[in-house]
Amino acid sequence: MFTGIVEDTGVVKSVDKKDGESTFTISVGKIDLGEAALGDSIAVNGACLTVTALDGSEFTVDASHETLSRTTLGALAPGSRVNLERALRSGDRLGGHIVNGHVDGVGEVVSKTESGGSFIFRFSLPEGLAKYVVEKGSVAVDGVSLTVNSAEGSEFTVNIIPFTLAETIFGGLGPGSRVNIECDIIAKYVEKLSTGARGQNSVYQPSDD
Repeated sequence: MFTGIVEDTGVVKSVDKKDGESTFTISVGKIDLGEAALGDSIAVNGACLTVTALDGSEFTVDASHETLSRTTLGALAPGSRVNLERALRSGDRLGGHIVNGHVDGVGEVVSKTESGGSFIFRFSLPEGLAKYVVEKGSVAVDGVSLTVNSAEGSEFTVNIIPFTLAETIFGGLGPGSRVNIECDIIAKYVEKLSTGARGQNSVYQPSDD
């Protein structure tokens, strides 16, 4: 589990592709990998990946075909910058919102408009996700917990402050950039509970016994 508060931006050092899967070696800046262990989870651009090797300020993770098909990770190349967040520990502050690191789909930057010192980003959503994104709700974009300014059809907007631009990869995004989207898990559970297993409205009826 993650919070969507990015700890560091790393740099992809190498990519090894084999049999439809990829192995990434990523260097870090601020994260202390001395506290990490093999098997730990680290979110890379919002996708939860398992650490398979550690070497000084670098760590290695594998991405399966399923992960590559549902995220933007397949487009990473040596030199690519990525958002990084280690898994939440018991007792940590939940500064953003509950993020699983399970990307729902890939969206796209529609526009990026300066507003004062901040920027308003408009994103498009992949089919089927619009119902989970609501005004003033939460959404994770490339692993960053954001508050939705507006939600209209298959698009939504967020406000990115200068700090977030500087501390994440958002500063390098522009129209056409593809991003990982994870919707609020609570919205998905509420939908499942309210529709029932067969997609019908499920209303509890007390027994006659």
